[in-house]
Amino acid sequence: MTQARRGFLTGGTWCVDYNRSISHWPEEDGIAELFEEERHGGGPSCNLALDLKRLDPSIPVETIGLVGDDDNGRYLLGVAQEAGIDTRQMAVLPTGATQYCDAYVSRSSHRRTHIFHAGTGASLTPDHFDFSTTRMRFLHLGLPGVHKTLDSPWRDEPNGWVAVLKKARAAGLQTNLELASIDSRRMAALVAPCLPHLDYLVVNDAEIGAIAGVETVSAATTDRAACERAARAVLERGAMRMVAVHCPAFALAVLRGADTVIVPPVAIPADEIKGANGAGDAFAAGLLYGIHEGWDIADCLRLAHATAAASLRSISTTGSVVGWQDCLALAQSWGQAAFAVKTAPME
Repeated sequence: MTQARRGFLTGGTWCVDYNRSISHWPEEDGIAELFEEERHGGGPSCNLALDLKRLDPSIPVETIGLVGDDDNGRYLLGVAQEAGIDTRQMAVLPTGATQYCDAYVSRSSHRRTHIFHAGTGASLTPDHFDFSTTRMRFLHLGLPGVHKTLDSPWRDEPNGWVAVLKKARAAGLQTNLELASIDSRRMAALVAPCLPHLDYLVVNDAEIGAIAGVETVSAATTDRAACERAARAVLERGAMRMVAVHCPAFALAVLRGADTVIVPPVAIPADEIKGANGAGDAFAAGLLYGIHEGWDIADCLRLAHATAAASLRSISTTGSVVGWQDCLALAQSWGQAAFAVKTAPME
């Protein structure tokens, strides 16, 4: 059954991002200068879907989400349809505002700060997810921590995310879960019951530490060995075929019964970087696309890095992602960066 499937189903967060480039993120009662602002689609269900269609317009992509009957909702539907994404399961709620996010990108640090309004996202439930007719191969689901109903117990399940993942796997889909930068204890509590129902987990250095209960980042320095230990610990707690960890300094993938694969990042010139908003989604899109196409895992990680690097050229989440061949060509022209991380001895 799996071999007959092709393409991706993205589910969960569809929101409007109001992306703003600012001089720096100020302290309370401080002031910062605004340089650019744009409206774009956002959230992992939106971002991964758009990134995949940019990487390969021929890849089938379907989506499941919930928007409001308002200008933002119509905008998101238009964005998806223009990209060639199947929106038959993108429901419209007659009442309530479409979920939106103010996304600030600091020009001084290139870091992002998100302030969101849950809107219709709070009303998304497992009942919105119907996998009975899809022929897609992968489900990419997110975001735990920003969807009130899915974050809560659902019938006999510890949360709605588990209910969705179990339905997806029962229908023959392979599953991946995208995370948000929420409190580490809250993240761990939401994700732990999902691990037995995931085929893949693609997270950043801080997220893998939160899930595993391992310190992976200290004084803004990532400990690569700690990330690998955390990834292997999480792999053993779940059903995943692979756990991948990414950060600006490296990417690694741990697989059952295999050596860890580690790939250095792209040496993107500093003057090309406009913001990191959506870079994690772009990384996941490149990685999952390579897996879908049957590539060697090291090549999948190289495309993931290349896609993330291409995305850094815009303050929006998906605006500067290009075809996969072009992403790899850009990465080749910039070259690989050297590893620059703390590497504590393996325990």
